[in-house]
Amino acid sequence: MAEVSELAQALRTDDVSQPLLSVQDLAVTFPTDDGDVRAVRGVSFDLRPGDVLGIVGESGSGKSVSSMAIMGLLPKNARITGSIRYRGEELVGRSYKQLQKFRSKHISMIFQDPMTSLNPVYTVGWQLAEAYRAHHDVSRKAAWAKAVESLELVGIPQPDRRASQYPHEFSGGMRQRVVIAMAIINDPSVIIADEPTTALDVTVQAQILDTLLRVQQETDSAIVMITHDLGVVAGMVNRVQVMYGGTVVESGGVDEVFEAARMPYTIGLLGSVPNPQLLGKRLTPIKGAPPSLVNLPTGCAFSPRCPLVVDACHDGEPQLVQTDHPGHRARCIRWEHLAGLESPQRLFAHDEIGVVEDPASFVEVNPDVPVAQDLADVHAQDEQERTS
Repeated sequence: MAEVSELAQALRTDDVSQPLLSVQDLAVTFPTDDGDVRAVRGVSFDLRPGDVLGIVGESGSGKSVSSMAIMGLLPKNARITGSIRYRGEELVGRSYKQLQKFRSKHISMIFQDPMTSLNPVYTVGWQLAEAYRAHHDVSRKAAWAKAVESLELVGIPQPDRRASQYPHEFSGGMRQRVVIAMAIINDPSVIIADEPTTALDVTVQAQILDTLLRVQQETDSAIVMITHDLGVVAGMVNRVQVMYGGTVVESGGVDEVFEAARMPYTIGLLGSVPNPQLLGKRLTPIKGAPPSLVNLPTGCAFSPRCPLVVDACHDGEPQLVQTDHPGHRARCIRWEHLAGLESPQRLFAHDEIGVVEDPASFVEVNPDVPVAQDLADVHAQDEQERTS
């Protein structure tokens, strides 16, 4: 009981000088028959009220595992070291029951797939109300009113009527709004969004992101946006961390990282984004594959794929060091050389990939390739034959 009372006292302390969430040297390891999987290595960041932090990287880079470690949702065999502090209170090492006091009420999470987050046999309003009652001693009527209020806050029309409906009666975008409503119903200080727009079309993506930003501004909460979509990061976050091989390889303000990247991997990520001005040209990939987290390469994890690699890159893993911009850090011993390049994007340009400067000319030299007009003509001819 003394420990619980100390926890409550810590949560009542609201020192604006300290971060809401402080993650320091976080590491997560999963033991397997093939060896230890070092899923996360040395991840650190601070979040203050109003911050929006973006975490980007390829699949398997450790983004989601980091967030699950913060929420205390990893399996029991996961070994977690380092520090995760919410308002100065250490979370690493706490029991499942103790961490329940933090989930949803203080730190909440929006998952990728809303259908796996919502129970199909209960109405949306019932599920939202139960999430609220789990942390507040209120009547069912008051909890239902709070559920309707949350649906209205995330932009769902006729929230009083939609609250009585089931998840399958909502579209994909609406279900994702419901998940956001569930994440904010207890007014948490920190919201972790794990690729919340992955399965949505572009128009709905924009609506969901606008909803998140509006909620963040109204509640002054901090958001961790985990995504592989660099466009989402560019338009939404203040700071960004780029992850590769389970660790942070570059971090800083979004403008500095995107306009003056000091890590070759970040250059490769930015170069792989489709550019409307380069219509007809093929995308420029990063050659090779991400490293095995069981057998990481000697030295820099990115060295087997890096176009700037030198022998010194294999001597040991580089530190995350300060670059030529304040608050901008990179895990690369050759960041100064990279900064001096006139066109760093050309580091990943490969002639063997091939380039189609004019898509129309490609059809001229390959007349057998069907185009939209050819298909339309075939369809019209089929219709004429059927009606004659």
